[in-house]
Amino acid sequence: MQEAGTTPPTRFQRFWLPGLAFKAVVIGGGYATGRELAEFFLPSGPWGGVAAILVATAIFSLVCIVTFLFARKVQAWDYVTFFKHLLGPGWVLFEGAYVLFIILILAVYGAAAGAIGAALLGVPPFLGTAALAAAIVAVVTFGNTSVERMFAYVSYLLYAVYALFVLLAFTSFGDRIAAGFERGGPATGWLAGGTVYAGYNLIGAAVILPVIRHLTSSRDAVIAGLIAGPLATLPALLFFIAMVGFYPAIAGATLPSDFLLQQLDMPLFHLLFQLMIFSALLESGASSVHAINERIAKALLSSRGVVLSNRARLGIALALLVGCMFVADRFGLVALIATGYRALAYVLIAVYVIPVLTLGVWRLTRSDPQQEQIA
Repeated sequence: MQEAGTTPPTRFQRFWLPGLAFKAVVIGGGYATGRELAEFFLPSGPWGGVAAILVATAIFSLVCIVTFLFARKVQAWDYVTFFKHLLGPGWVLFEGAYVLFIILILAVYGAAAGAIGAALLGVPPFLGTAALAAAIVAVVTFGNTSVERMFAYVSYLLYAVYALFVLLAFTSFGDRIAAGFERGGPATGWLAGGTVYAGYNLIGAAVILPVIRHLTSSRDAVIAGLIAGPLATLPALLFFIAMVGFYPAIAGATLPSDFLLQQLDMPLFHLLFQLMIFSALLESGASSVHAINERIAKALLSSRGVVLSNRARLGIALALLVGCMFVADRFGLVALIATGYRALAYVLIAVYVIPVLTLGVWRLTRSDPQQEQIA
């Protein structure tokens, strides 16, 4: 509800901001490098992969719509409040899954940074992982101001370089892409691939709840949710179509983006693109570590009245990242995405997607609009 004297939310804040925030969570390290696309979509073949992306788009939009509607009804602008209303005492199940998600994606980001360092500079993967960890620590130690400033600088670079990459790919080997679709074979497993991919990425809808406080009506929630799905998957669809030009060989590449960049044979753009991916990993990794810091800060403030210091933020970030660096160095990018993401998808489908599409929808259809109180 809008407070007296405040400026009404803009159409951008009501309709587009939630989807853009959701996309920022989804894109991550595996998406930006193309590894997730190779893992979840390419096994279904070129046309099956397109179908799987469309399935993921539909699931994203559906769950975002219900999530936004439910959050508005119970006035939940953070994931803790949301899941206390949705699951009651069972909200701790989501908290546990969320912490596992943060640990896993940080490990994936670390492995991706290590792979980039090895591919670009020929250094041991651990050095690339350590460089990313150091950059994340430098950003998150100083709290909100530092993190928000980082978002402002990285976003322009990411979108500009990504758009140029897709354009260059289509103009350089568009004929191979057409041939790839012609010889692609039957589409198989696309429903499962799209569902599993959507399953773990839907955590983004819960993470971005603070930005949906700008929604002024249920109509706003439906429109924002509908837009969120396509905003999250359109870059993936374009990237996937470019990958089809080198199907099936590209499926085994640790960094499909690097595989395509080598086909372009543009050394300066190759360097720029890898730096963009590193920046995207920094952005996503810093936001994930910052989310844990803010969760701890909120708990400390409410229970003890203590403000989380910069030194404590530094210690939490180091503890998280050292552990995740070990996971990244031990398992590598391909194994983390192939095994870890699939396992996490099933957990999140159980503790979030199914409850919000059943209990959440039931609550929304109740005639009694009275909101339940949280103990």
